[in-house]
Amino acid sequence: MPLVSRRHEFVVVTGLSGAGRSTASNVLQDTGWYVTDNLPPQMLAPMATLLRDKQPEVLRVAAVVDVRSRDMFESLSEALQELRDLGWQPRVVFLDATDETLVRRFESVRRPHPLQGDGGLLEAIQEERRRLGDIRSVSDTIVDTSGFNVHQFSAKMAQIFDSERGPRLRVAVMSFGFKYGIPLDADIVLDMRFLPNPFWVPELRSKTGRDPEVAGFVFDQLGADEFVERAVAMMDAMISGYVREGRRYVTLAVGCTGGKHRSVAVAERLSRELSGPEVGTITVHRDLGRE
Repeated sequence: MPLVSRRHEFVVVTGLSGAGRSTASNVLQDTGWYVTDNLPPQMLAPMATLLRDKQPEVLRVAAVVDVRSRDMFESLSEALQELRDLGWQPRVVFLDATDETLVRRFESVRRPHPLQGDGGLLEAIQEERRRLGDIRSVSDTIVDTSGFNVHQFSAKMAQIFDSERGPRLRVAVMSFGFKYGIPLDADIVLDMRFLPNPFWVPELRSKTGRDPEVAGFVFDQLGADEFVERAVAMMDAMISGYVREGRRYVTLAVGCTGGKHRSVAVAERLSRELSGPEVGTITVHRDLGRE
């Protein structure tokens, strides 16, 4: 009987309706994964057994699971344990988005939410969020898709799933504006509002943290360089732990008031300084251009 090796991977993609499960499925297929869509959790282990016995050359398997039914959390937990018993190392990726984003997406495609029935759209989204709370809490990776267009989201998914080559851990360094809310998928949050705001400098107001003039202003401030040095040292220690624990993807969120100046400049620098042989970074500016 063919055996499951350490090279075999099994990913379960789930999350809120409208948060991007279909896009994630497409990205997985494009990066060489064997993908099944809308498979009941009870069928995960039989499918994995079939692949192990009949197609042992398939090393990366993904299942996009719709978990809206009330008893699905228990079923999914049991299915994941069955996979572990078979020798697979399953991980769960949960796709999330803000209520505002989900409402906008459903309205743009003019399709009802699966739980909407005779009620309102927002109520259906909140009910699904309530039902999925337990699954979200035990997921290995949570991805907030609110600030991404389809191309940005596809790029982020490719970073998460393309684990055949490259660094052992991928870190998304994301700038954001506190006035738009903290990213739902943030593992670590850094607050840059202790630095003077370039917004109040007339010649810098229209520029962003990507511009040398703004970055120069930010890092000329007392404490800015020291903060980055300490943040990198902190992340170095945490990254070692993440690798030991088998984590593959981490989101470091860097915030300021509007997500345009300070957080962008610091995120760009942190991304450069954290990148190395063991760590690949992707820089995302969630709220840039939103003002």
